[in-house]
Amino acid sequence: MQFHVRRARVMDVPEIQRLVSPLVERRILLGKDSAVLYGAVQEFRIAEAEDGTVIGCGALHVMWDDLAEVRTLAADTTWRRRGVGHALLDALEDDAVALGVDKLFCLTFEVPFFSAHGYAPVGEGIVGPDVVAELARSGDEGVAEFLDLARVKPNTLGNTRMLKVLQAGAGRPSSD
Repeated sequence: MQFHVRRARVMDVPEIQRLVSPLVERRILLGKDSAVLYGAVQEFRIAEAEDGTVIGCGALHVMWDDLAEVRTLAADTTWRRRGVGHALLDALEDDAVALGVDKLFCLTFEVPFFSAHGYAPVGEGIVGPDVVAELARSGDEGVAEFLDLARVKPNTLGNTRMLKVLQAGAGRPSSD
């Protein structure tokens, strides 16, 4: 059976919750309330099987003018190792380019997967102190994880911070 990737719709939120629930229980992904997922539905891409079953999800959250985070990337266990995650990540990277984002960040346990897509482990200092100060005002838990704030330390233990710099100029429209 084949699948395709499309933009998420509000009716997909319960399916996103179904896909991520086991990963939240194992502390692999950060849990999100329904209200947060509905508010962010436009950030999501959905992988859908030919029969209409939602088999994967992933989100792209813009954090700053040149930085976005790949979030909530998950595939149904029966569809793992069949290209679902790769197709979702490719779509999210295309979205980043269309938005003019130059760098993609993720906080993950799946280092080999992201490495295969050109992401590399990084330390702190992805953004300057002025941007850190601005981001610290955000109430978004994912931003708090990015900043490595003390209140989210239990969520980030064992995760690897990874970054991908998109091809020079790929994320920015030309000035011609």
